[in-house]
Amino acid sequence: MGEALAGHHADRIQAAIISDAAAKSALVASWRRSSNLHKLDPTDPKPPRYLTEAEFIDARQRIEPLIRAAQSSLDRLYLAVGGVGCCVLLADQEGVPIERRGAPADDETFHNWGLWTGSVWNEESEGTNGIGTCLVEQRVLTIHRDQHFHTRNTALSCITAPIYDHEGDLVAALDVSSCRADLTEAFANLISVAVVDAARRIEAENFKMAFPKARILLAPITDKGSGGLIAVDPDDLVVGATRLARLALGITQKSLRKPLPAADLLGGARKVTEVLAEAERGALQRVLARTDGNISAAAAALGISRATLHRKLNRLDLHRSH
Repeated sequence: MGEALAGHHADRIQAAIISDAAAKSALVASWRRSSNLHKLDPTDPKPPRYLTEAEFIDARQRIEPLIRAAQSSLDRLYLAVGGVGCCVLLADQEGVPIERRGAPADDETFHNWGLWTGSVWNEESEGTNGIGTCLVEQRVLTIHRDQHFHTRNTALSCITAPIYDHEGDLVAALDVSSCRADLTEAFANLISVAVVDAARRIEAENFKMAFPKARILLAPITDKGSGGLIAVDPDDLVVGATRLARLALGITQKSLRKPLPAADLLGGARKVTEVLAEAERGALQRVLARTDGNISAAAAALGISRATLHRKLNRLDLHRSH
């Protein structure tokens, strides 16, 4: 990177920072944080720092369940973007890549750029970049080439999406990075679609692993957002919800601490008598199905008389032959 180019990039950033652009541009606001808050110099040539081996092991252990949940989605995403010279990084909430996918032929190049496990890409250390800025702003974004704060990173294009855990908290970022000069912004937008899809798949798999004994239901789409997932226990009480479901349905961590019937959340509150009748109807239908509609066998299985079973069937408008 020539000194003239580095100086031009630094001047451009400084001019944007001292203007009123930060109030209108999220990118310039990030540049301002990098310069004024974190005291970084865009011409600093030092590459990203790395965690020690012990620090890296600790970082992996902190999000081990998420790493397990992410494996197949990372593989699938790499299959989609690896052929065009991109690498895939799963970074923790501190901006440290914990998992990586990349072509062996590109390993030396990406390692030289610091796009490697154990490097530190938070905004405090590296200024405006895909991983760090995504974690600060908690949104899907692309930092394309000279949008990076450090001049040494202006050959990179980074497309990043946040990942939230089973309690709706920000826990990681999923990034696809490239150092190819021919990666256009338009193509980066296409990659962004794949990154967002992979991030949602990782969240879903992690959510299912967090509630292994629960039924997982798709929450309805509301005017507040797309559905997400909710976890329901055997008593049809909601025990968990993804961030998207929390936003769409107004669920909070506090509301999950007390019994929350799924029917109230998904279909509107109903009378207790309606809920009980529906539960009884379902129980009777299951027993009748197991006994192939045989009333005598069903009554015996339920521990009631044939007459009592007939009365229940008539009351619930259920008709089965012998």
